[in-house]
Amino acid sequence: MTAAAAAPLDVDLLVIGGGTAGLVAAKTAARFGASTLLVEAHRMGGDCLYTGCVPSKSLIAAADLAARARDGARLGVHVEGVRVDFGAVMRHVHAAIHEIEPADSAEVVEATGARVIMGRARFTGPRSAEVVPVDGSETLTVSFRQAIIATGSAPEVPDLPGIDELAVLTSDDVWDLTEQPERLAVLGAGAIGSELSQAFARLGSRVTLVQRNKRVLPKEDPDASTLVAAAMVRDGIDVRVSTTVERVERSGDAGAGILHLSDGTTVPFDRLLVALGRSPRLEGLDVEAAGVKLDERGYVQVDSSLRTSNRRIWSAGDVSGLPQFTHIAGVNGSLAATNAALGLRRRVDADAVPRVTFTHPEVAAVGLAPADADAAGCVVREVQHAHTDRAIAEGDVAGFSRIVVDRKGRVRGAVIVGPRAGESIGEAALAVRQGIRTSDIASTTHPYPTYSDAFWNAAIADVRVRLETGSIAPVIRLLARWRRVTTR
Repeated sequence: MTAAAAAPLDVDLLVIGGGTAGLVAAKTAARFGASTLLVEAHRMGGDCLYTGCVPSKSLIAAADLAARARDGARLGVHVEGVRVDFGAVMRHVHAAIHEIEPADSAEVVEATGARVIMGRARFTGPRSAEVVPVDGSETLTVSFRQAIIATGSAPEVPDLPGIDELAVLTSDDVWDLTEQPERLAVLGAGAIGSELSQAFARLGSRVTLVQRNKRVLPKEDPDASTLVAAAMVRDGIDVRVSTTVERVERSGDAGAGILHLSDGTTVPFDRLLVALGRSPRLEGLDVEAAGVKLDERGYVQVDSSLRTSNRRIWSAGDVSGLPQFTHIAGVNGSLAATNAALGLRRRVDADAVPRVTFTHPEVAAVGLAPADADAAGCVVREVQHAHTDRAIAEGDVAGFSRIVVDRKGRVRGAVIVGPRAGESIGEAALAVRQGIRTSDIASTTHPYPTYSDAFWNAAIADVRVRLETGSIAPVIRLLARWRRVTTR
């Protein structure tokens, strides 16, 4: 910290971190009339804009187009000589970032009445902090009535023998590539590893995916994992499950090397991408000085209202240890700001959190998992996309829609696998959040033909079973007989 200091600032709310959670929190509090200061150390927009959602979906869009062009013959469209210009693909990725960038700028935040300082914050007490601006200007002393920690998370690199000798790629810096790796090794088959593995394979890299779990996407429905793994193999990915890396050997330049695996085999690569989890960004924040406790994983410990062990400090986004999705960061940023600025105790809704893995096929889920249905006294209704007209028309029938329904007919969870599953899961998330019954969904006219037909038909199937086997079934049969008699 520099010795010089500017006049102290006194604010209602100090927000540390300018990613999705921090941006939403600062704008929300400022619109409530709270004097708000947002401090961001690097760049506004955070991981979602620069290293997560936006670049990855831009890359996936290019990869999907290449795959469709190569596969067009099955629908009678023959595309010869598909060529991928990787440099142009990456220019598209960065163009998408730059197009969205202004929406997350300091100017947009300040237009709501908040103040933004680009700098590094450090707590100096339970109600105070200091900020070192990145432009080298004087250190600022800040006193606050409330604060929100929204500093996000960073990718982890495992401590493997030999890995320190390599220039390892992560989801933070893979976007800096200007040349496509001919051979890409990927460690980890969670959402990030699976998405990037398939995208690079579809763009033409020879990809080896190494996963210590027995299946890819281990947190998702097992049948969904099976479908995604099969699609990966069709895309040319060498999928190695139930396998670990014993050591990494450098060969050639700083990025190339050889993986030595637990099954005794080796995998040569030109670049190594690690997607094995993330850790909270708390370096230099000195949360101990503020009386903020961390959980056993090192994340900020919060209660159901996102309040930390310091009653004046809240936390939202990845650093809070809750599910690491941009949409969760935004919702919880708003929730934390509302609680902090208005003195409310709104609680996190953990039951209706949708998630999507943007592989092909996409995997989307919300609420109670089908595997847990029996234990919760629920049933599962399913429609295979092989029986969905839109999927048949597009020749892309690998997938299904499953809904979990309780005894009262309320939707408690759903899994959708297939094209645009992420678009269809929104209806399921609303149903789970509002306790909507399958009868309500079944009686709502849906557009035809769409992939969401499968979810609709799964709801219709549940209603049909209840009508045929439930307590109302005898009444329905009696009415039908009476109608036959009275209309002769």
